[in-house]
Amino acid sequence: MNDPAPGVPRLRSALFVPADRPDRFAKAAASGADALILDLEDSVAPDRKGYGRAAVAEWLAGERKVPAFVRVNPLDGGLIDADLAAVLPCRPDGLVLPKAEGAASVHALVAMLGAEALPILPIATETPAAIFQLGTYATVAQHLCGLTWGAEDLPAAIGAATAREADGSYTAPYEMVRSLTLFAAHAVGVAAVETVFPRIDAPDALAAYVARARRDGFTGMMAIHPTQVATINAGFTPSAVELAHARAVIAAFAAAPDAGALKLDGRMIDRPHLVQARRIVALAE
Repeated sequence: MNDPAPGVPRLRSALFVPADRPDRFAKAAASGADALILDLEDSVAPDRKGYGRAAVAEWLAGERKVPAFVRVNPLDGGLIDADLAAVLPCRPDGLVLPKAEGAASVHALVAMLGAEALPILPIATETPAAIFQLGTYATVAQHLCGLTWGAEDLPAAIGAATAREADGSYTAPYEMVRSLTLFAAHAVGVAAVETVFPRIDAPDALAAYVARARRDGFTGMMAIHPTQVATINAGFTPSAVELAHARAVIAAFAAAPDAGALKLDGRMIDRPHLVQARRIVALAE
């Protein structure tokens, strides 16, 4: 994965906060999240959108100690113009675009921004059509800070009863969607951001979910409650043992730069291990 562009935070954890609940903004900012997502879309009722816009604009205009993204409303919903008019003068750190359908959606949002160049995090799997556009994000890589996916809107869009099995794992269609988003993000060279874990009363299950996400190649995750942030941050931060091994791999290849494979601690390592080691060190830094 490429390093973030200057001014773009690493999205190890991104915490959603309803835009119409300014009483929660300070607590969210103190949660330890790498970024906040001030949400003008699903978590705000239609008759509260105006209040939410004003609350977000007021908070963004103050001193910020944590990067703040704004999730605007979808491009085709008739609300995004008012969202942008309210928040752009206050310079959010980025925008989260729901119902994104590939590069065309990113181009449309960039055109609406005009001279304002802001990093965009598309939620890339919320409509059936969006699945077939995941490969197009490479053409708009310069506008992106990551890709993420969702497991709520898509099943509703196709009439599925649920995206999950009884044990909370995803059903086969949504496992596929998750995997495609993961590979699309890495193909573009941006953060691969895992979707939210819906329960706030199951810390052990959350830790397992985070561990699985990192194991599979996600680089960060969205959160829905401040209590989730510490677990997410810990899960996406290399441990001391991982870091020591990664540095040993790098040192071994530095000592034998022409080697294709080496023996380290009784095991064979080759160039893919070096790539992974460099990624782990970069995450730690």
